Amino acid sequence: MNQEYHQSLENSIREMESKGTLKRLRYLQSPMDARVRMEGKGEIIILSSNNYLGLSNHPQVIQAGREALQHYGAGTASVRFICGTFSIHRELEQKLASFMGSEAALSYVSCWNANTGAIPVLVGEGDVIISDELNHASIIDGVRLSRARRLIYKHADMEELEERLKSCQDAGTRLIVTDGVFSMEGDLAPLQRIVELARAYDAVTLVDDSHGTGVMGRGGRGVAEHFGVLGQVDVITGTLGKALGGAAGGFVASSSQVIELLTQSSRPQIFSNALPATIAASALKAVEVLEGNSSLVKKLHDNAEYLRAGLRERGFHPLDAPSAIIPILVGETSFAIRMSEKLLDEGIFVTGFGYPVVPEGKARLRVQSSAALERADIDQALEAFSKVGTEVGLL
Repeated sequence: MNQEYHQSLENSIREMESKGTLKRLRYLQSPMDARVRMEGKGEIIILSSNNYLGLSNHPQVIQAGREALQHYGAGTASVRFICGTFSIHRELEQKLASFMGSEAALSYVSCWNANTGAIPVLVGEGDVIISDELNHASIIDGVRLSRARRLIYKHADMEELEERLKSCQDAGTRLIVTDGVFSMEGDLAPLQRIVELARAYDAVTLVDDSHGTGVMGRGGRGVAEHFGVLGQVDVITGTLGKALGGAAGGFVASSSQVIELLTQSSRPQIFSNALPATIAASALKAVEVLEGNSSLVKKLHDNAEYLRAGLRERGFHPLDAPSAIIPILVGETSFAIRMSEKLLDEGIFVTGFGYPVVPEGKARLRVQSSAALERADIDQALEAFSKVGTEVGLL
């Protein structure tokens, strides 16, 4: 081993530690739920999970995964086109297509793979990608992997998006790419206007709705349903690792032509094993549970509104947005991490985010609502926020 190299890495880690910006993994000893057991902390309340509908520990979701493991085994030990694929993958993809209002869908091992696998196939040399400046890192990497020219527009600025569209009318394909729900802000892409502009300028739309699927719209079908444009977005990517069971996996939902092209040409699809059958079955059951109980979405948003109102009443200033993400800006990264650690000491798990996830000076606590939470859980968390906010001088 090159000891000098490894020591230089150790020095970088110690520097992060001295600045108070070093992130630490927390180990859970029970299933993800409103309350979990954390190693060294005992029972805590979770306000930092993407388990928006509380389905990670749902008995039907667990049972579906267990039965698939027994039926299909651990996996195929190869990629789908080489040794075959499981019928549970087809069932999941058909369900996702129906749920998302598209002709077809294709599953991936993560939405990161879906974005980095789809974008370079959909556009290439001579094409243009027009991307929101706050798009997720997986979109940014997908754009970089393509050979298309990249144009950026200010966050959710539709006038600037239109200017970008006007500037590249001589390009081949013009692909507008945006998050549906922006994970660090909690706000939504103005999707109705984006669809209108795409139609006016003959552009194609791709929306990563990872934080919107299962969350937005009356039926949990995402930001497209929320804005009344379900079926009008060309390509939707999403995750199975948040509201839809919370284990892992991603998908692309689009026309049959797009899905066939991705099946043939998407590198993560061609060179990676398929989603484990147990995860595919759990995600399928999660969609079925959601379709049969849309009150989960209502409870999620009722809890989010209650959380926002309670934080404001106690002197905090969370960003206002219609999603289940409730960010509280606190300034510096070290302050956000210190405050999250103090909250954890009070039995509340909320993650502090700072640079490079968000810009310098805009560190935040990202509070996340869940349908798994009861009002007693939220009230206890709000009291902890009041105590810690006073201790650190934020209130």
